[in-house]
Amino acid sequence: MTDQHRSLGSILFPVGLLLIAMASVQSGASLAKSMFPLIGAQGTTTLRLVFASLILLLVLRPWRATLTAKSLRTVIIYGIALGGMNFLFYMSLRTVPLGIAVALEFTGPLTVALLSSRRAIDFVWIILAVTGLLLLIPTGESGANIDLTGIGYALGAGVCWAMYIVSGQKAGADNGIQTAALGVLIAAIFIAPIGIVHAGSALLNPALLTTALGVAILSTALPYSLEMMALTRLPARTFSTLMSIEPAFGALSGLLFLHESLTLTQWLAIGSIILASVGATLTMRPKRPALVPAD
Repeated sequence: MTDQHRSLGSILFPVGLLLIAMASVQSGASLAKSMFPLIGAQGTTTLRLVFASLILLLVLRPWRATLTAKSLRTVIIYGIALGGMNFLFYMSLRTVPLGIAVALEFTGPLTVALLSSRRAIDFVWIILAVTGLLLLIPTGESGANIDLTGIGYALGAGVCWAMYIVSGQKAGADNGIQTAALGVLIAAIFIAPIGIVHAGSALLNPALLTTALGVAILSTALPYSLEMMALTRLPARTFSTLMSIEPAFGALSGLLFLHESLTLTQWLAIGSIILASVGATLTMRPKRPALVPAD
């Protein structure tokens, strides 16, 4: 019985870590949205990336990495994709509920996973994903509260997420875990001018800096650490399958912290995309791109 309890504990512990990580990311997104009225999505993205880069610089010490011209180019592409993903996602949150934005963004890694396989069963997941997208596109009065521009931003974030996965695999092979710190630093440099032009000196507001640090910890430092711990204790497929439910965490976080209620159709759409992600992960061939967290 003791061995059975230990076995159960060895499974539940990393699963719990991963669930906490997902909740942390979405809580960070909710907190970030509260900053929009003061410095906009542009300024919020800038502060989050700046603080996240400082945290990862201290923890991972990327200056120890040996960069060649080729690996530097790969890291730059990775960092720009990361910056674009964060920026476009936050821009979408201005007019799109958190759960819907996360679901739309999730189409990026889902596309990478499906394109890497191209088997008959994958058409099922494609149909489910497309169904979810169609249900989220506003039509008539029922969808009047969802902004098409915001949907475009979220889908753009998904494209950047796909680029982040592909470029991250190459960059990670060259520089290992230090790629994360280098990528976030480049993302901060890439996005900072946009945030500075938009928000100006408001970015230096001490009250905002404290909130931004909280966003960086909730969205980057804490989940990154928890996910690394979970990855060492869970099979890659199990990890990816669990990550597929992140849109549900986004919807719940939006409901609890931002009072963003969704219609039954929107919940069904999110569920359809989650099911497509889970299915694509479970039927994925070995050594193919997995649905991994970006935030």
